[in-house]
Amino acid sequence: MFPLLLATALLIAAAPCAAEALLPEPLPEPLPEYLADTGYGRLEILPFSPQYPLWTDGADKRRWMHLPEGRFIDASRPDAWEFPPGTRLWKEFGFAGRPVETRYIERLPDGRWRYASYLWEADGRSARLAPERGVTLAVQGAPGGRYTVPGRLDCTACHEGAPVPVLGAGALQLSPDRDPLAPHAVPARPGDADLATLTARGWLRGLPAALLEQPPRIAAQSPAERAAFGYLHANCGHCHNDHGAPVSLVLAQSAADPAGSAARVRAALLEGPDRWRPAGAGQDARLVVPGQAAASLLLARLQTRDPLRQMPPLGTHHADAEGVAAVTSWINHPLLMRKEPQP
Repeated sequence: MFPLLLATALLIAAAPCAAEALLPEPLPEPLPEYLADTGYGRLEILPFSPQYPLWTDGADKRRWMHLPEGRFIDASRPDAWEFPPGTRLWKEFGFAGRPVETRYIERLPDGRWRYASYLWEADGRSARLAPERGVTLAVQGAPGGRYTVPGRLDCTACHEGAPVPVLGAGALQLSPDRDPLAPHAVPARPGDADLATLTARGWLRGLPAALLEQPPRIAAQSPAERAAFGYLHANCGHCHNDHGAPVSLVLAQSAADPAGSAARVRAALLEGPDRWRPAGAGQDARLVVPGQAAASLLLARLQTRDPLRQMPPLGTHHADAEGVAAVTSWINHPLLMRKEPQP
């Protein structure tokens, strides 16, 4: 036994780097108990607003990001930005002018991401760490007077299904060429970051020059299609993408290949099957039937709130009427009916 211990000690002394590689990664500091201790309101932050917002039962939202001093986002892959360790992002949810929760994402020194939610006190002065499994609150102004704060595992289910866990800050979402028909579209607020301002500030580097000269947009065949595809990209693309997600339907748009990604999404929706069949639907039921929104399974998935059938599956208890209207407008658009694939 003693020779083995001696040999191990000699190995560690001779090759400390190899020994260190065997040690487990240090655990991150515990999540702060209060939102203020995450750096919210204290660090240098930039507000931003994606042009295609995610629907969360009608909540009003505000968003901010922080990068460590001297660090930057590597945008050389336009559809998969590389955020440096130390990146922090906050997203505030509120109703009737009162904040309810602020979600927090942080990239740790080892490259991992962690997630948390902070619940605001009634007086709006401070916010405290939410239970790990989430909580449902009585909230004035929320649909039905109830609002659900997700658990931390729910956060990973959506955020880590995408190429990058930061869903609302990317080349397409922060393009200055904003879609005026986007469901729940709001004009960029004064001071909001976009591709140009992030680049000028030095927070964004490596973005292909062509995307600064001609900001990215969805390569749609009509304004109705652009709005519908943008809505599906923001609300569904974090799962329905090429990033190893266990789904065959791809709804994510690409800033690097807008024409190719739009054509792929269009073909998938018009020609692709759906494993889900509502009662009474035949085997030939289709995701999208041009000119027949009521017969399109895509609309049925967006409208239902049956927990086993709704899409998106997490984060909402109420269907998004404005989003459904945008997708319906595209399905019933005359241009789409003329391009209906032949059997």
